[in-house]
Amino acid sequence: MATVLSTAIDVCFNPQSSDTKKHSLFLKPSSLRQSRARKLNISCNSLKQPKTLEEEPVTKTPSLSEQLKPLSATTLRQDQTQVLSKPKSVWVNPTRPKSLRQWQKTHMFFDWVKTKNLFPMETIFYNVAMKSLRFGRQFQLIEEMALEMVKDGVVLDNITYSTIITCAKRCNLYDKAIEWFERMYKTGLMPDEVTYSAILDVYSKSGRVEEVLSLYERAVATGWKPDAIAFSVLGKMFGEAGDYDGIRYVLQEMKSMDVKPNVVVYNTLLEAMGRAGKPGLARSLFNEMLEAGLTPNEKTLTALVKIYGKARWAKDALQLWEEMKAKKWPMDFILYNTLLNMCADIGLEEEAERLFDDMKVSGQCKPDSFSYTAMLNIYGSGGKAEKAMKLFEEMLEAGVQVNVMGCTCLVQCLGKAKRIDDLVNVFDLSIQRGVKPDDRLCGCLLSVMALCESSEDAEKVMACLERANQKLVTFVKLLVDEKTEFETVKEEFKIVINETQVEARRPFCNCLIDICRGKKRHERAHELLYLGTLFGLYPGLHNKTVKEWSLDVRSLSVGAAETALEEWMRTLANIVRRQEDLPELFLAQTGTGTHRFSQGLANSFASHLQQLAAPFRQSDRAGIFVATKEDLVLWLESKFHL
Repeated sequence: MATVLSTAIDVCFNPQSSDTKKHSLFLKPSSLRQSRARKLNISCNSLKQPKTLEEEPVTKTPSLSEQLKPLSATTLRQDQTQVLSKPKSVWVNPTRPKSLRQWQKTHMFFDWVKTKNLFPMETIFYNVAMKSLRFGRQFQLIEEMALEMVKDGVVLDNITYSTIITCAKRCNLYDKAIEWFERMYKTGLMPDEVTYSAILDVYSKSGRVEEVLSLYERAVATGWKPDAIAFSVLGKMFGEAGDYDGIRYVLQEMKSMDVKPNVVVYNTLLEAMGRAGKPGLARSLFNEMLEAGLTPNEKTLTALVKIYGKARWAKDALQLWEEMKAKKWPMDFILYNTLLNMCADIGLEEEAERLFDDMKVSGQCKPDSFSYTAMLNIYGSGGKAEKAMKLFEEMLEAGVQVNVMGCTCLVQCLGKAKRIDDLVNVFDLSIQRGVKPDDRLCGCLLSVMALCESSEDAEKVMACLERANQKLVTFVKLLVDEKTEFETVKEEFKIVINETQVEARRPFCNCLIDICRGKKRHERAHELLYLGTLFGLYPGLHNKTVKEWSLDVRSLSVGAAETALEEWMRTLANIVRRQEDLPELFLAQTGTGTHRFSQGLANSFASHLQQLAAPFRQSDRAGIFVATKEDLVLWLESKFHL
């Protein structure tokens, strides 16, 4: 049986000093302790194996307090002649996390104790110091301490390794975390739940899925029982990969090990279901959570609303909202705005208005900039220019900051309503209030220019665009100039596109094509479509199989779609002229749009087909036009005089 030797250190920190920038550390004799003072006992246990049971008792070693007591005078300032009789002491308890947050003081005191060399520095001292440094994310200092322990022969225990690994994880030093975990594993130490969960998360964030599963199975085989946090890590990993089978595996493992998920785990699994595109299973999981007696928090509800919105389950989302209000579940800005954005995506104007009014009467979640933007998006999509302007004025009166997205939604709405003067005023006010135009706003102004029926309105919009992107205006003027050569257009187009964000490049090209068609520069529009295809802006525009060829214009504007159709007919005419083989069926896909207010391309595309007298007919499936080989060849021969 081992004999346990315990020592204790009573540390008192006195912040009252003649020099406020320098503090005195001293040891306070137990006889002078005040009854209300809180003390810190750090127990240092060392285990020694007795030779025999008859061995003489070991001489009692003085406690650390007794050893350090004579040094109390030397730790005070030499010129300090008077000590307060009742100093205000601050006792530090290492078992309470908030006492460890001031890592600088911990590090200073640790070095001071070490330099005095009064007693062997045992593992517990390093562990306490490391935990404090972990709060400050000071991995380099922690690693230096760990290497010092190895050098001096101080044992690194489970807590030591766990602290090192979790600190490396917090600092996003995943390679270091893995390095120290492997080092720990080689020593034969069994990681605890915290260490296993941390290293699983590290492997997951490093994209090493196979290592995660291998480590998990190996740990379970050694007797480790995963906790809810570990399963949360696994669920998040599979969710980010959209791996539904992996999510099912996590649920089955939790059930087999009788681990009850907490709210955090349910939140993680719900987000995973959303990424995997499983709204039905997400709803079932949410009901299971309620049946387990758990109360959803804001993150739970936000995740579920996003899933319903993405799946366009408006009815379920609105029922969830009513349930939130009835059961008084917690709601924050993010949840409210997520609901509003869902209404905007689906086109639920009345429901959004009720939700927005509910926010106004709420004591905690008043509408913010994102809330107003969502409403502007709804009114803009629905063509409700009057409501949008009224809301914008209300927004300004309430002192809510206008953002670039809100400005873009309103500009688009006013442009479609042909209210160009109001558009210019909104743009001016937004710029004055600090809005910095981005590529999306510039693309919106381009689309409004394409819609302008008079040159006067087009000039007003172009003046706004010039303040946002002068190079783009220069390129527009170059496009409509008949004297501009194709090679010049190609080089300038390349420059403009390279300076544009990736997600805005295709919309830019669409709008530029629309502008050219509006200016009766049809050949220039065809050149732009060619350049857009050349630079990869229209992937998947043409698709071919043995039985059918198709044109997919779902990502194009009206003008760009018409241009693409004309270009396709030219290509097919050349194939007929060369008497090459053709499939039996030809399809053109415009899509239908899932938004209530979305008009899509179908109507405009159908009108253009009628103008061309092309033999395409509306299919049984909405947004798809079909023509047979025989009909199309006859039309091409007549149209192009083949």
